Amino acid sequence: MAEKVIIAVDACGGDNAPGVVLEGVGQALSQDPDLEVLLCGLPSVVEPFAASHDRCQAHPASQVIEMGEHPAEAVKEKKDSSIVVGCKLVKEGRAQGFFSAGSTGACLVSATLNIGRIKGVKRPALGIILPGARKETFFLDVGANADVKLDYILQFAQMGCVYASSVMGVENPKVGLLNIGEEDTKGSLFAQDAFRLLRDELPQFAGNCEGGDLLNGGFDVVVTDGFTGNVALKCVEGTSKMLFTLLKQVFMSSTASKLGAMLLKGSLKDLKRKVSPDTYGGSPLLGIDGVCMVGHGSSNATAVCNGILSGCREVRAHVGDKISAMVGAPGREVA
Repeated sequence: MAEKVIIAVDACGGDNAPGVVLEGVGQALSQDPDLEVLLCGLPSVVEPFAASHDRCQAHPASQVIEMGEHPAEAVKEKKDSSIVVGCKLVKEGRAQGFFSAGSTGACLVSATLNIGRIKGVKRPALGIILPGARKETFFLDVGANADVKLDYILQFAQMGCVYASSVMGVENPKVGLLNIGEEDTKGSLFAQDAFRLLRDELPQFAGNCEGGDLLNGGFDVVVTDGFTGNVALKCVEGTSKMLFTLLKQVFMSSTASKLGAMLLKGSLKDLKRKVSPDTYGGSPLLGIDGVCMVGHGSSNATAVCNGILSGCREVRAHVGDKISAMVGAPGREVA
């Protein structure tokens, strides 16, 4: 029997909320019999759903943070929003994790302020599992910290190692630093300093990772600052969408290619599922004192379900405790 897990879910976050969120919650509850959901959102949304589903409790919130609102201001002004209510449930120990497909910025701010950081963690980092030709890669930071210091990069790498080993099942993960070349003399002065720090302080460090190698499976964890990481992630996502658009155009260009597409239909679906962000459902915010999964704004029901289940796996793997043990280990102070 699996460990019981309680996840707070923002029912009102996302472009297609609340419909796809409620559908995704229902799927997650049916797939994980040891999951309980605390559904946060407008009473008219959460109360009827909770009344008709076992292992789901309604936690009404009178406000919703919209996508276009300023994250910090919205979290401060809308204290009864579904995002803030969900994060506070984690802080109070009533839930072990939180999932939202709402405003990423608001989720980051609320999780940091209302859940709080693990003692010793300088800055939380947002990560994502990237598909690869040979294996998956855990990539962070992808948007939580646009400006970073050297010791942040080291901690990002340490937290990435914990996630890769505990959740993804990677033994002794290889860590790469995203850079413009493999040599230790490449990149900005900051990148060169980061290389030396990781080389000296992180046994799992395996060198620089060029952008073209991000998806080839040469590294299990790749680390960078949140600005660079977000740009790289959006490039990967955009390229994936473009390639599938071009494939569709090719397959629809003639009768022969249409017949070929029919023969390859199953394989193409498998490929699309492999590279789709819906497969993972969300990005874990590592370094906070609880689990926080941030879904894509355009999440469908499958993505919501997978994001909630990913949160369950992180809880059961005790990632937070392992990060606390790692960042609290003795080591050299970094200026």
